[in-house]
Amino acid sequence: MAEFAQEVDASGLNCPLPILRAKKALNSMEKGEKLRVVATDKGSVRDFAAFTQQTGNPLLESSEDSGKYIFIIEKG
Repeated sequence: MAEFAQEVDASGLNCPLPILRAKKALNSMEKGEKLRVVATDKGSVRDFAAFTQQTGNPLLESSEDSGKYIFIIEKG
């Protein structure tokens, strides 16, 4: 299991709140640190793929487990 500098639990939140919470967390992080985001909104898979491309913060991992979507984002 990777080490995370921060974790954002956006369970139960709909777009764009998971992205906004992740963005806020990333702003307080150092380059190279990892953020783990947990969301339950199906649309977050597409949203995080687009968000990470646009912001230059690599999406290291995207997975789904029992209706929870887990994203590992590295601060770029």
